[in-house]
Amino acid sequence: MLKSLSVMLISAFVGASAMAASLPTPASDNNFYSNGQPAETKVQLGNLLFFDKILSGNKNISCGTCHSPYMGGSDGLSLGVGEGGKFLGPMRTLGEGVDAIGNRVARNAPGLWNLGAKEFTRLNWQGVHQVDEATGEFLLPSGPATPQGLDNVLAAQVIFPVVNQTEMLGQPGDNEVIDASIGFPRGTPFLFPPQWEALADRVKAINDYVDLFISAFDDVDRADDITFVHIANAIAAFETVAFRATESPFDRFIAGDRQALTIAQRRGMDIFYDRGNGAKAGCHQCHSGTFQTDHDFYSIVIPQFGPGVLPAPAGQDYGLEEVTRDVSDRYKFRTPSLRNVALTAPYGHNGAYNTLEEIIRHHLDPVSALDNWDPELVIMRDSGLMENDFTGWEDTLLRQELSDTNELSPTTLSEDDIANLVAFLESLTDPASLNMRGMIPPTVPSGLPVGD
Repeated sequence: MLKSLSVMLISAFVGASAMAASLPTPASDNNFYSNGQPAETKVQLGNLLFFDKILSGNKNISCGTCHSPYMGGSDGLSLGVGEGGKFLGPMRTLGEGVDAIGNRVARNAPGLWNLGAKEFTRLNWQGVHQVDEATGEFLLPSGPATPQGLDNVLAAQVIFPVVNQTEMLGQPGDNEVIDASIGFPRGTPFLFPPQWEALADRVKAINDYVDLFISAFDDVDRADDITFVHIANAIAAFETVAFRATESPFDRFIAGDRQALTIAQRRGMDIFYDRGNGAKAGCHQCHSGTFQTDHDFYSIVIPQFGPGVLPAPAGQDYGLEEVTRDVSDRYKFRTPSLRNVALTAPYGHNGAYNTLEEIIRHHLDPVSALDNWDPELVIMRDSGLMENDFTGWEDTLLRQELSDTNELSPTTLSEDDIANLVAFLESLTDPASLNMRGMIPPTVPSGLPVGD
């Protein structure tokens, strides 16, 4: 039976299975804190840094802009609008006139829920930030330029948005951070260290930050000891604690409280895990384990939308192939965890769907859903859309290429089944995550504005 269950869990198909899945074990501290629970001073420091625009090239955006407590740890947009954008959440725009920025982030801003758990070793939609579980070595775009001392892969991920021109860095000539790498060949990983150092220099110049770093880190005795690795480790410690979500009604149910779920939610759970004599959706085959992800990569042919991501041509996003350079990985994206999924719309690697019902219906028949997708489902202000955004979907040859990679078999569910499945997914919401405003500090040591 165990062998059969193992085979079932790694299957990429959602067709009805012959055997029900076991419910996951409840999350505990054992799932988190590989190096011991982060010290409170380190978490508090990371909280301030997370919301401080001092870490962006033009001092106009923070981590908390695109991973907002007001928007379930995301931004409510299909594609993120990075540095230079105006306003917050779904109202965010590219700006106007000569001040308008020229592009957006090419993928949806994922929620940060539970990414501090030890099992999360491959982050981002295409898995570009990884840690080799056998050796502990970080496999990152910075290659040999990767700094030493990062606490975990979450800290390793933190070091990249700040050196991404569209996300937080800005364009050449904009600021001293991006210009710190003048003279390095474009595209080399050795562009990054001088930019990280320039950002650390900003922080070192703020006395309040220096005092906090001295309190939080044993190896920091003075300003000159602070590196961007310390900054990244503090932010990761904050994210691990602040974005932990393990007390949902479903968590209470699997911990033994059989009254924690409504009848509809229990029916949806049975559909999700192929339990009982009713409908079976096979969701658990990929959304398995404690955090409802197998951490693997699949093509479920989410409609192509947006500017695209290199090395793919404009308007195309090749997903995992970006990392592996293996054409068999084209259009594969990471199975997301479903914790707090009701809070993190839109859905898909590019936010192609805006509701849980829409993304469920896509899973039931991906090829048909791809062909019948409505671009009106995209959540972007008009100024956030660009001329070629829908090229990858409108081009029938490109759409067929994507369609041919589909890994999900069609599954039939009734309208009641779908409604119950939505109810179950809503039961994965931790009530404490519904109001995260308390994590936003009223001020930050840089003195830059926090809430706009």
